[in-house]
Amino acid sequence: MYTASGTLDRNHQLQQFAPLVKRLAHHLAAKLPASVQVDDLIQAGLIGLADAINRYEESQGTQFETYATTRIRGAMLDELRANDWLPRSLRKVQRQIEQAVARTEQKLSRTPNEVEIAAELGVSLKDYQSMLGEAHGTQLIYYEDFADDEGEDRFLDRHCADASPLPEDALADAHLRRALVNAIEHLPEREKLLMGLYYEQDLNFREIAAVLGVTESRVCQLHSQAVARLRTKMKDA
Repeated sequence: MYTASGTLDRNHQLQQFAPLVKRLAHHLAAKLPASVQVDDLIQAGLIGLADAINRYEESQGTQFETYATTRIRGAMLDELRANDWLPRSLRKVQRQIEQAVARTEQKLSRTPNEVEIAAELGVSLKDYQSMLGEAHGTQLIYYEDFADDEGEDRFLDRHCADASPLPEDALADAHLRRALVNAIEHLPEREKLLMGLYYEQDLNFREIAAVLGVTESRVCQLHSQAVARLRTKMKDA
């Protein structure tokens, strides 16, 4: 809807896409510790939506909802980074799991199972699965999360539709995408299915648990393990 001057009606757009903000916030919160408040993500997302309305131009050739989704998610990620949402203890657990996955893969020259990873960590299978549950919340692996730490613009800003990427940037993106696709293809079948249901089909953990015939906490563990495998493989990319 447009105003008399031909510009997007800001209030109408905010109301129309507020449900999108809530959906993205709840989807993101599913991968975060309970200490992160969904309402905080929603507030950040609404700021991202307002920014999208101000910046959007039809001449960019991108549908507004697609453009807004990128801006909303980026605003939520920026809010999380700014507030240092992840406790240091969880970062340590995630690193331990990733390092154990990498060492075991190198030793066995194949994808290790849970028992083998637990043995590498020197813990029981039950304790390893508890570690996977604790690591829930360290898995922000959105493409936009590959940001520079030296004061550079966010990945979002460098790759959104209102800017023409440099050829070397486009080449790097293509390489990264190929590496990620290859890493996903080498996941165990159940973890690959889980990632597809979650990231492509937009199912939540409860719905995925019903599909796989396991508990929701088990889905959380499998997701943490899949992400640890992907992060290990993607470091070289």
